[in-house]
Amino acid sequence: PYIEDVARRLATANFIAFAPDGLTSVGGYPGNEQEAAAKFRTVDGKKMTEDFVAAAKWLKARSDSTGKLGAVGFCLGGGRVNQLAVLLGKDLNAGVLLQYAGADTRINEGIPAYEEALKANKKTYAVHMYDGKQHGFHNDTTPRYDEAAAKLSWERTLEFFNKHLR
Repeated sequence: PYIEDVARRLATANFIAFAPDGLTSVGGYPGNEQEAAAKFRTVDGKKMTEDFVAAAKWLKARSDSTGKLGAVGFCLGGGRVNQLAVLLGKDLNAGVLLQYAGADTRINEGIPAYEEALKANKKTYAVHMYDGKQHGFHNDTTPRYDEAAAKLSWERTLEFFNKHLR
């Protein structure tokens, strides 16, 4: 439901959107975060990555596509966007993944090294920190959801896509 909602919102903003379910190979999203987390531990990560790359290439090649490809991900999806950026290279025109929850110290401690890698590879990027917010602040199916931060992160996502994909 959450991932489908992200795709719906992109389509409403006049983008062609596709939201692959990383749990398809193990029966799909079970309806709650706890069961989903357990299922993710059983997924063949290499296969899921291959499926996401294939989905991205399919989407970009559609006859109704402009040929520009963007990807957005929150939480686990941010890591998937990063993988797509590495694996697709110049075929990915815009990747939105640097929107961090301020209270997520485990993830945030990796920001400086990540920024160094982006700079070394001459990538254009912006880091957005949502102070005091918890990991998963964008997912309205969890108690960590924060409406104001989710709205702002979505506005920034659309602004980035409008700039790089239109």
